[in-house]
Amino acid sequence: MTMAEQSVLPTIRVCDVTKTYRLYRSPADRLKETILRRPYGRDVVALQHASLSVAPGEILGVVGPNGAGKTTLLKLIAGISKPTSGAIERHGRVTGVLALGTGFNLDLTGTQNAITNAQLLGMSAKETQTRLPQIIEFAELGEFMGEPMKSYSSGMLMRLAFSVAIHSEPTCFLIDEALAVGDAHFQQKCFGRIRDFQASGGAIVFVSHDLNAIRRVCSRAVLLRAGEVLEQGSPETVVNAYYKLIAGYENQSKPVSNKSGFSGSYGSLAARIHSVDVVGEHSDTNAVSSGEVTTVTVAVEAQRETPEVTIGILIRDRFGQDVFGTNTHQHNLKVSFKAGERCVCRFRMAMNLGPGRYTVTAAIHTGETHLDDCIHWADHACDLEVVGITGPRFSGLCRLSPEIDIRPWEEINRAAKS
Repeated sequence: MTMAEQSVLPTIRVCDVTKTYRLYRSPADRLKETILRRPYGRDVVALQHASLSVAPGEILGVVGPNGAGKTTLLKLIAGISKPTSGAIERHGRVTGVLALGTGFNLDLTGTQNAITNAQLLGMSAKETQTRLPQIIEFAELGEFMGEPMKSYSSGMLMRLAFSVAIHSEPTCFLIDEALAVGDAHFQQKCFGRIRDFQASGGAIVFVSHDLNAIRRVCSRAVLLRAGEVLEQGSPETVVNAYYKLIAGYENQSKPVSNKSGFSGSYGSLAARIHSVDVVGEHSDTNAVSSGEVTTVTVAVEAQRETPEVTIGILIRDRFGQDVFGTNTHQHNLKVSFKAGERCVCRFRMAMNLGPGRYTVTAAIHTGETHLDDCIHWADHACDLEVVGITGPRFSGLCRLSPEIDIRPWEEINRAAKS
């Protein structure tokens, strides 16, 4: 096989993998089953007929409800557990941050654990000593590296575990919710290192309940439910399928269509969204300036009587991250419809977003979110583009309109003393 052919091989390939665990009510039942040759336990299928791959330079996000099989999948890829059937192909070193504390001896110091864990991950003694200063510097634990790990917080454990794993130079890096316990500074540092690792051709499998993070960093995503791969595709497609799943409409076979032509919608359809429009006060189009007063109009038609409903909108950026959402429930506005009734709900606001392309999703539901009782969810119902800035320039996604006050240092000190 040529080098060119090797470079296009997936780093990880999961081929029709099933993992079944045998559970017993007590250790005695396990012993009785062995001796008496009679079943005293029960089989639990954690993963069934799962197939997926991760290519070099790709970040695969894995989402799903609790018990879906996400952690089982990572353990199988890491080689911690063996599949009951099927096969897993690995090309190169696979490391990662799974359950916090895995591979650590809490009675040893951080430095001792870093050395031991690095060698468990396949680094030689010479490699470990060479990279140890980088591991310690990245973890930012300072004098705590000389303290026993039983005195560490979960965030400190994550810092060291991530630092050791990423410095072992793997070809595939596994992350299982560990970053959720870190502080904002260290999370940003980790995501920066993850992007560098990806840019160098590393493959990553990233399990998280943070759907914005899945949208932001992943190349593709997979949705698991009860051990099955329910959906694979772009992060936006998979996250929307997850929302549909937890709202209880995963079996709605066809997307709801309407005259405006948007797709990706579902719900009970007691009332439906007829159209969604965005118009700037000055532009008279959906291309507005940052700061321009803009109206988002949601036209609704009730199919049957729908008391106490909520109408809402959600603005997402080009990565699919939720930027801003609001609804009538949050503004204490009561909405109800009679059968056949139509209405128009307008959301008027200064569009204080940074320049860029956005989408607007609209929804009708009960309560505060569409997860309670989804009547009609219309994903990506229309586009919004923010071009240019009205007023003072700014950086980032939104304008916070600060008041800036500059005074002499002495004046501030005198005011504090008085």
